[in-house]
Amino acid sequence: MLLSALAVGVVLSCAQIVYDTYKTRQAVDNDAQRILDMFRDPSTQAVYSLDREMGMQVMEGLFQDESVRMASIGHPNETMLAEKSRPLQDMSMRWLTDLILGQERTYTTQLVGRGPYSEYYGDLSITLDTSSYGKDFLINAVIIFISGVLRAMAMGLVLYLVYHWLLTKPLSKIIEHLTQINPDRPSQHQIPLLKGHEKNELGLWVNTANQLLASIERNTHLRHEAENSLQRMAQYDFLTGLPNRQQLQQQLDKILVDGGRLQHRVAVLCVGLDDFKGINEQFSYQVGDQLLLALADRLRAHSGRLGALARLGGDQFALVQANIEQPYEAAELAQSILDDLEVPFDLDHEQIRLRATIGITLFPEDGDSTEKLLQKAEQTMTLAKARSRNRYQFYIASVDSEMRRRRELEKDLREALPRNQLYLVYQPQISYRDHRVVGVEALLRWQHPELGMVPPDQFIPLAEQNGSIISIGEWVLDQACRQLREWHDQGFSDLRMAVNLSTVQLHHSELPRVVNNLLQAYRLPPRSLELEVTETGLMEDISTAAQHLLSLRRSGALIAIDDFGTGYSSLSYLKSLPLDKIKIDKSFVQDLLDDDDDATIVRAIIQLGKSLGMQVIAEGVETAEQETYIVAQGCHEGQGYHYSKPLSARELTHFLKQAQRNRVSVS
Repeated sequence: MLLSALAVGVVLSCAQIVYDTYKTRQAVDNDAQRILDMFRDPSTQAVYSLDREMGMQVMEGLFQDESVRMASIGHPNETMLAEKSRPLQDMSMRWLTDLILGQERTYTTQLVGRGPYSEYYGDLSITLDTSSYGKDFLINAVIIFISGVLRAMAMGLVLYLVYHWLLTKPLSKIIEHLTQINPDRPSQHQIPLLKGHEKNELGLWVNTANQLLASIERNTHLRHEAENSLQRMAQYDFLTGLPNRQQLQQQLDKILVDGGRLQHRVAVLCVGLDDFKGINEQFSYQVGDQLLLALADRLRAHSGRLGALARLGGDQFALVQANIEQPYEAAELAQSILDDLEVPFDLDHEQIRLRATIGITLFPEDGDSTEKLLQKAEQTMTLAKARSRNRYQFYIASVDSEMRRRRELEKDLREALPRNQLYLVYQPQISYRDHRVVGVEALLRWQHPELGMVPPDQFIPLAEQNGSIISIGEWVLDQACRQLREWHDQGFSDLRMAVNLSTVQLHHSELPRVVNNLLQAYRLPPRSLELEVTETGLMEDISTAAQHLLSLRRSGALIAIDDFGTGYSSLSYLKSLPLDKIKIDKSFVQDLLDDDDDATIVRAIIQLGKSLGMQVIAEGVETAEQETYIVAQGCHEGQGYHYSKPLSARELTHFLKQAQRNRVSVS
C-alpha cells in the first residue's frame, strides 16, 4: 500500500514537473516576444537610417535584461548594422537545465516600415540565456517533488489504516471460513455474517457467496450430466445416431478379447455405397442425408446378428459379427444386406436405388487387432469397388500385395511423363455414308520399363486419384493437336481428332483455356477436335460440366458423350447439355447379334441420337455382320478392329494414304 502510494506520488510529481517544463519554455518564448515587440520600432528606425550609433543604443537597451546573451540588427545590404553578446551565465546545475530547456534559444523578427507597402528593412535577432529560467524551474521542481511524495505517503498511510480495519481484517476472517469449505459439497459450510458488516457490501458479498456455493453444487451435478451427454455425442454419429469409428474401436476391442478367450471367429464387414456422390448431385445433399438415415435403419434390422454397428464416415458403415463358427455366416450376412438394398428407398416421392460393395475380414485369420481388421476390411472394399461393384469380397493375402503394387504403380506414374514412358496410338473412325476415314481417336498408352504395357484402366484411375491426370491430360491434348496439325499439313485436312477427357479434367477450371490455346497454337479449324466425356463424369456435377462444355464448344471443339448407356443419365439432362455426338459403348455392340437386350439398347440409342439431332458412332465394331446391323439402324460412324487396331502415328499415316488411294482407284 505504502509503496503504491509512493509510486503514485512520484508519478504525479513527475507529471507536474513535465507540465512546469512546458510552462517554463512557454515563459521563455513569451519573454522573447515581449522584448522583440518592445525594441522593434527603434530597431526599425536604426536600420532604416543605417544609424549604427542608434543601433548600439538599442543593443544597450536589450542587454538591460539579464537573460539576453546575444543580439543583432541586420540589414540586407550590410553585413551587420549592430550586434552585441556576452558569455553564458555560470550555474551549478546548468548541465541539467540545459538538457531540459536548452542552453539558449534564438528568436528573430522582421523589421518593416509603416504604410501600405510595409517595406522590408532588416531583422532583429536575440538569443536568450535559459539559466535564470532554469534556476527558478529547479527550485520549483524540487519543491513539487518532495511535497508530492510526502503528500502521497501521508495519504497512503491513512488509506492503509482505513483499508486494514474496514476491509483487510474482515476479509481475512472470510478467507479463513472459505478454506474450511469441502469442494465436493460446497453448500454444507455457510460463511457467517461479520458483526458490523451485515448491511454493507461485505454482508452482501457473504450472502451472495453462500448462494453461489449452493448454486455451484447444483451446477456441478448438471455439468456431470452434460459431460456424459457430450461423451455420448463424441462417440456417436450425429446424423444416424450410430456409434462412430472411435466407439466402434472400443466395442470391437472388447469383442476381440471375448472372441480370443472363447476361441470364436469375429467378422468385420465394411460397407461402402457405390456412386453415392452422384446421388447427392442428382437429387440434393438433404436427400442424401435422408437416404443415409433410411439405410441406417435397414442395417439396424440385422442387429440381432451383430455385435456392433457403426458409421465410419461419409458413405461407409461397419458391421461386426461376433461368435461365428464359419466364414459363410459372414457371407450370408453380407448377401442379405445387398439383397435389402435391392428394394428401392422411397424419399420425397422418388424411388432411389442404392448399391454397395462390402469388404470382409475375419478374426483371427486376417488380424488380431481392431486397427488391422478395420484397415484390411476397408482396403478389401476399395479394391472390390475398383474391379466390380455391388458385391462382397473376403480379404485375402493378395490384397496387401495389391495395395503395395498400387502404391508402387502410383509412384512410377508420377515419373512416367517426364521419363517419356507415355505415348499415343490412334484408331480410325469410319463414316458409313461414304466409307471414308473421317476421324481418329487418340488412345493413351504406358510402357513401363519393368512391368511392360500397363492397361489404361489400371493407371488412369490412379492418375485421377493423385491429381497427375491434369498434367497428363494436357500433354495428351497437346500431342494429339500437334499430330492432327501434321496430318492436315500432309493433305488430310478433313480429318478429325477425338480425345478422351477424364472426369477430373472435365471439372478442372483451366480446361477451356487450355483447349482454346491449343486450337489457336496449332491453327486447327473449328470442329476438328472432338472431346469425349463419359456419362458418369457428366453426372457427378452436371451444372459445372455444362458450363465447361459450353466454353469448350465456343472455342470450336465438338463434344461427344462416351460409353453411352452404361450410366444413369436421363433424357432431360442430355437435352440440356451441348452435345454433338453419342458414342455407343462396345459392351452393347459386341453381343448385339446374340443378345436381344443389347440389340434393343443399340437401336434405342441410335433413335435417341437422331431425335436429338446428334451424330451416333459405335465403338467395338469387330465383324461385318455387326457393321451391317448398326448401319441398317441408321448409325453414322463406326470404330473398331473390323477397320483397324490402334496404330502409331506413322502407321496411321500409311493407313490414311492407303485408304485415300483405294477411294481414288474405286472412283
